[in-house]
Amino acid sequence: MGMLSEFKTFIARGSVVDLAVGVVIGAAFGKIVTALVDGIVMPIVALVTGGASVADWKYVVTPAQLDAAGQQVAAEVAFRYGLVLQTLIDFTLIAFVIFLFLKAYNRLRATEPAAAPPEDVLLLREIRDALKRPV
Repeated sequence: MGMLSEFKTFIARGSVVDLAVGVVIGAAFGKIVTALVDGIVMPIVALVTGGASVADWKYVVTPAQLDAAGQQVAAEVAFRYGLVLQTLIDFTLIAFVIFLFLKAYNRLRATEPAAAPPEDVLLLREIRDALKRPV
């Protein structure tokens, strides 16, 4: 079997296609949640904290150095913990929504009727039950 035919077989599997669809939908969903956090959640946090954007929160270790003309000679060194906090909020919201989605999905799957056992299993159960009965 050539490499091209093996690749066709690999791609034709349902699980690979499902995974690809899941990755694309997950990336789009991540953008939606990021827009929600940037557009709604963080402005509310900024109102509570006095108007400062969370992404701008930082601890400056060394301030930027400027020359006499006001040009920056050396960039500031800072820990930008606000970006980390905003990313953690994004992650938490995405994880929570995925949790809710999977919880609803599992509930729907659980309500599906169980498949009837095969005929040979039913016959074996009848034989077992007949052997258990007293004579």
